[in-house]
Amino acid sequence: MNEKLKGLVVVITGASSGFGKGAARKYAEGGANLVLTARRGDLLDELVAECQNFGTNAISVPADVGIKNDIESVAQAAVSEFGRIDVWINNAGAAAIGNFAEVPIEDHVQVIQTDLIGAMRGSHLALKQFMTQGNVGILINVASMIGKVPAPYYASYTAAKFGVVGLDAALRQELKEQKIDSIKVCTVMPMAMDTSFFEHAANYTGKEAVPIPPLDDAQKVIDVLIDLATNPRDETPVGMGSGINTFLHNVAPALSEAMMGKITHSAQIENAPPAPPSPGNLRETTAQGSEVKDPKIAKK
Repeated sequence: MNEKLKGLVVVITGASSGFGKGAARKYAEGGANLVLTARRGDLLDELVAECQNFGTNAISVPADVGIKNDIESVAQAAVSEFGRIDVWINNAGAAAIGNFAEVPIEDHVQVIQTDLIGAMRGSHLALKQFMTQGNVGILINVASMIGKVPAPYYASYTAAKFGVVGLDAALRQELKEQKIDSIKVCTVMPMAMDTSFFEHAANYTGKEAVPIPPLDDAQKVIDVLIDLATNPRDETPVGMGSGINTFLHNVAPALSEAMMGKITHSAQIENAPPAPPSPGNLRETTAQGSEVKDPKIAKK
């Protein structure tokens, strides 16, 4: 057991699969108290029972992070049950892949609603609670390397993740100017990971949704989400090539973006196998993709 995690109150959005589910298990193993939210309440209930087997306290609050009343109910439940919030992780995410003009505008708007507005709502609630409880707490927002280096066919996802990266930077500036150093704002920026992200994404390319190479192990992101609770830092790129990508974009942004464009186009448009259009889980939940890793991707 990680003694530093014991007793922490941790809110995790997007906890029904992927990074959120993996992080919930690790926090539970460390003895943290958990407030888990996602749209799929049945999966949340299963995860709560699993976490409670570690002897920790956990509750589920089914919610859509893009809906004001839903996300407010998550914060209220956390404070009502545990009296405070120590760590809030905005992890819920969605994507719509395809030529920008061919993806329904409603899908683009939904991606922004989930990935950016959802993160903003969660961040707002978390910071208000942190200030109420004495200016103490850690906010962790899961962005993406696409929030630094744009990728074609991911226009609304790119816009949302650039927004999250900018939001966090502005919040850190505010806290610094107010001389509040006991509230931390952390941005996690993964490369492509072997989760159900691509199975869940709406996809209008006419090809199977595939990761932007190189693909990496989701456990690396989960480990970062755990570490930040006791070792917070501003921005953390995660995954193979993330450090190189970050450095290259800082010194030669045009070259970095050209490379990302070619790699994404090659993987998604030229080489992916044919597949029919799919709304994924963007508009309604699906039964697919309920674990941390997607075995179909991980074995490739």
